[in-house]
Amino acid sequence: MDTFYRAIIRHRYLVLLCSMALVLIASYGASRLVFKSDYKVFFGSDNPQLQTFERIQKTFAKSDNVLFVVVPKDGNVFSNDNLRALDYLTQQGWQIPYSTRVDSITNFQYTYAEDDDMIVENLLPDAEEVATEELNASELDRIRQIALNEPRLVNRLVSPDSTVAGVNVNIHLPGINQIEEVPEVAAAARQIRAQLLERHPDMDVYLSGMVMMNNTFSEASLNDSKSLVPLMFLAVIVLIGVLIRTIGGLVATLVIIIASIAGTMGLAGWSGFYLTGPSASAPTIILTLAVADCVHILTTFYHEMRSGVERNKALTNSLKINTQPVILTSVTTAIGFLCMNFSDSPPFEDLGNIVATGVMLACVLALTLFPAMLSIMPLHVTPREKNHHTLMDRISKTVIGNRRALLWGSVAVILITVSQVPRNELNDNYVEYFDHSVPFRVAADFSDEHLTGMAVIEFELASGESSGINEPIFLKRAEQLVEWLRAQPETVHIDSLTDTMKQLNRNMHGDDPAFYRLPESRDLAAQYLLLYEMSLPYGLDLNNQINVDKSAIRIVANFHTLTSNQMIEMEERAQRWLDDNAPEVQSTIASPSLMFAHIGKRNINSMLIGTFTALLLISVILGVALKSVKFGFISLVPNLIPAGIAFGVWGMLVSEVGLALSVVTSMTLGIVVDDTVHFLSKYLYARRQRGHCTREAITYAFNSVGIALWITTVVLSAGFLILALSSFKINSDMGLMTAVTIIIALIVDFILLPILIMLFDSEPSADSNAVTTSNSTAADPTLQTSEVQSNV
Repeated sequence: MDTFYRAIIRHRYLVLLCSMALVLIASYGASRLVFKSDYKVFFGSDNPQLQTFERIQKTFAKSDNVLFVVVPKDGNVFSNDNLRALDYLTQQGWQIPYSTRVDSITNFQYTYAEDDDMIVENLLPDAEEVATEELNASELDRIRQIALNEPRLVNRLVSPDSTVAGVNVNIHLPGINQIEEVPEVAAAARQIRAQLLERHPDMDVYLSGMVMMNNTFSEASLNDSKSLVPLMFLAVIVLIGVLIRTIGGLVATLVIIIASIAGTMGLAGWSGFYLTGPSASAPTIILTLAVADCVHILTTFYHEMRSGVERNKALTNSLKINTQPVILTSVTTAIGFLCMNFSDSPPFEDLGNIVATGVMLACVLALTLFPAMLSIMPLHVTPREKNHHTLMDRISKTVIGNRRALLWGSVAVILITVSQVPRNELNDNYVEYFDHSVPFRVAADFSDEHLTGMAVIEFELASGESSGINEPIFLKRAEQLVEWLRAQPETVHIDSLTDTMKQLNRNMHGDDPAFYRLPESRDLAAQYLLLYEMSLPYGLDLNNQINVDKSAIRIVANFHTLTSNQMIEMEERAQRWLDDNAPEVQSTIASPSLMFAHIGKRNINSMLIGTFTALLLISVILGVALKSVKFGFISLVPNLIPAGIAFGVWGMLVSEVGLALSVVTSMTLGIVVDDTVHFLSKYLYARRQRGHCTREAITYAFNSVGIALWITTVVLSAGFLILALSSFKINSDMGLMTAVTIIIALIVDFILLPILIMLFDSEPSADSNAVTTSNSTAADPTLQTSEVQSNV
């Protein structure tokens, strides 16, 4: 290693040029990175809920949509001006790219009897007349009465109090270029909204629907990249500047950070990765992790120089002391992130792979480019005497002197907090993935309160034979399901063919209300359906409710915003009802809402395997690297307890664990190992090479690495706390929990780890003569100086 590092210092300019050239080549791949705006990216191709939903969508029309929620300020949808606005919006909806259907109260296909004929026409039949003339009060009242008594409209396209209306545009995304299709639709919808508000400033319009949610995923990530990453850079500059006060070291650290991020994201681009909400947070995470390696090398290097060691020798000493722990912590951190590949959600797999690559790239750059830069930069260091009465001295003496009280106190805190972990309920709500600063969240909440809900369950009921949907018993079972669903307290609206069939039966009996029921024979049902379908205009057919051979129908149930547990409970209730009351009907239940409801539980189960794998690998690596099975086992305690305490605290304060937190344990496992590895490596160095007894070695470890661990913890936790400011809940929850875990890890390593060492490694000191004086002096990594102490 001496030869290697002397070569780096001797050929520092060549190392600098080669490193930067390779980083530039790698970073060019970042131009290939794109955001994928599709909620389906959260689900693997083998996800059963996704497979079921896609099969239903292939059978019927796709249900992706943009919902315009129109709110007239006068509180009356059924006025001439507001109907004109709705009609304009309905016509413009067809101009949205990939639109296949537009539904509103103005083009609703109203049917009625006229003598022996059945008339099918728009509820607002003379749109052009409305645009130029005023409908009289009786005509407006007729339209109002029809709409508010139509179950196919109320709580879907008009509110029961007629204060809010909706225009729903169904979108069939080709899937050829998913990167551009969703933003294209969202941009067109926003343009139409702006045009409508310009023509009708006396109303508000909200944009909701699955396509707008899709687009919000990428927009939230882009906004985070524009705000959080620069904020993190600023935080790193301030923290390193304040805690270490080295301009040259600060500049070199920032170069490593930028090179690590650029190189990693470039390699991700070359590898064909695309960015999603979670994976887009990779630069922020890499930024924080890259700092840790540099801080350990930097603090030792400056301490050596302040102790009077020649610059290049001090740099070589720092590298010799820190190479093993830096490599070890980088490898264990990478393993923790790589085990995110056990996740059932591809974006978290991508996040794990990208960050693991960034961690290892930062390690390589910290051990090559970083020392080359430090040897080039002008440095002014004033030699200072060591202060043997430092904060770390006092902490070590306190821990050693009060070890029994601290042990039992630690055990009590651990037992109390870990006992609260079961209070965490696995629950989620995909609408609440975005905070209230996001327009989609505002629109979804408003729609749920005043019009219709975002939670949807789709039922496919199959008769098992062609044209079997006309069979009276099949229609009866479908009607019973609809009635049961409408009786559920969570239900907002049910869209079903049975309502249309009952309306047609009434029409064919002279609009007699007594005949608002299902046809009594298969032939009548088939004739009614054929007559109705032949009368429908283009784009308003029944393909969204009936399959091609008329063997199956789709029933769509809208609910108020539900959590994942409530959605799964509703699914189970519905399935039990179908099993008990319609066993002869082939039924399938699916929807995006159910997909998101199930992904959290699936992810928890898969990440348990990932966490166990990471724990096993990290323990083996630590045991081998530290050349001690005993210390490999000792390291398990401070590595596992922080996550347990963090989830216990979360259980006491929040009690809800969603998709984001399901990956935190595996992710933080590798990060919290950093503190343990650096502390144990310095302790074992003191025991094995300096011949210290257990207490002396613990004091030595505190003095040698305590401040560096403090600095890295501050920087790491600050970085993840900044990530917690994200408007995207998956990122914010993940950032907050990770920051809390990292802070707890430092406390555990400063209190519990030394106590465990004293319990299990209290052998007498080795012969101090086994270590030469020159080695003791040259390799002394004690970092405590009066200046560093005062900085902290």
